Amino acid sequence: MSRSANALAGMAGAGKFTELRQRLLFVLGALIVYRIGCHIPVPGVNPVAMTAFMQQQQGIVNMLNMFSGGALERLSLLALNVMPYISSSIIMQLCAQIFPSLKAIQKEGESGRRKINQWSRLGAVPLAVCQAIGIATALQGQVAPDGTPVVTNPGMAFVFTAVIALTAGTMFLMWLGEQITERGIGNGVSLIIFAGIVAGLPGAVIQTIEAFRGGSMNFLTLLLVVAVVLAF
Repeated sequence: MSRSANALAGMAGAGKFTELRQRLLFVLGALIVYRIGCHIPVPGVNPVAMTAFMQQQQGIVNMLNMFSGGALERLSLLALNVMPYISSSIIMQLCAQIFPSLKAIQKEGESGRRKINQWSRLGAVPLAVCQAIGIATALQGQVAPDGTPVVTNPGMAFVFTAVIALTAGTMFLMWLGEQITERGIGNGVSLIIFAGIVAGLPGAVIQTIEAFRGGSMNFLTLLLVVAVVLAF
């Protein structure tokens, strides 16, 4: 009996190890897909000119670029990252404390949590659209230090294309985060944010230090950037 019990325990342990390995491999594959997406530029954007233009920016822009894993610097399809979803989730949590009907739904347990999460995902879409419109509009007419335009063909067609591409990128990351949560290990959205920070942190730190030493960033701005990073 003891041998049979040991054999069963060994098989159970091997099965758990196999499942753990599969989950880890799934997370690794999903993060690789995420990093590949960070290097695919939005149609109509000159990635070289965009990178050169972003290198001129300092302070809060560098921090946002760090959280996107460098995707904002290239204006890739995943430049917005999951920030619209995070913002929508925060808004829903605040509304749940203000409106009794939402607070009652939140107390329904798992079903209530799913409803709140679903509304958060829906709310992320208009937020992503607004952010994408702002970025696409602001980049028109911008040039790199050598005079190369960041946007090759400015106009409404570019804005429309950029909005669709950036919003779709955010929706894809939300779906990828859900897949990691269900089939991988840990919270998928948190892992995506963490992967972006790890990828963009070294370059952002170096650029921030160089900006401070060069005099283009004062001490108060440096403290503000550090405080915001620590808060995140």
